[in-house]
Amino acid sequence: MNDLDSLIRQVRCCTLCAEHLPLGPRPVFQLHPSARILITSQAPGRRVHETGLPFNDPSGDRLRAWLNMTRETFYDSSRIAILPMGLCFPGTGKSGDLPPRPECAPAWRSELLSHLNHIRLTLLVGQYAQAYYFSRQDRKSASLTENVRSWRKFWPDIVPLPHPSPRNNLWLRRNPWFEEEIIPALQERVAIILNQTADS
Repeated sequence: MNDLDSLIRQVRCCTLCAEHLPLGPRPVFQLHPSARILITSQAPGRRVHETGLPFNDPSGDRLRAWLNMTRETFYDSSRIAILPMGLCFPGTGKSGDLPPRPECAPAWRSELLSHLNHIRLTLLVGQYAQAYYFSRQDRKSASLTENVRSWRKFWPDIVPLPHPSPRNNLWLRRNPWFEEEIIPALQERVAIILNQTADS
């Protein structure tokens, strides 16, 4: 744990992208070596940047509802790891937040993930997380909708999800199968993992 604590301190002091960040660097994530569920998302939004708490916004409320998870469990780092593709708020563009800074994942992601040896489920939240994970597979050109529709191919270890942002309300209305088919299975899987003992 000492090595991870030291690494986390380094990451929290990172200024690699500082000149590109309108609100300055503030890496937001949570990690613990005993975590069993990994949430891989896009990058913190403005409200998350302000509070320093991952998914502390309407997107987080919807994600927790999808997972049937309380805030207490969600923010228990010994059970849930949250590691976005970009650790700092990248700023806002014409149609929402800008993409995660490209420097971030190559600099820190592999080293941070090397300390998570008990992950049973990885959630790929949004297009940037999916593009990163599927870049070396035959799904490199697949759309987010195609990835989410193909969830059974990755089950039970990986689940691609749309971003829970209110901006995706239209997508959810157009794709009712997501909440009808995937969410019940996902909630069951999450409950099983969280109820497992430390030795299982």
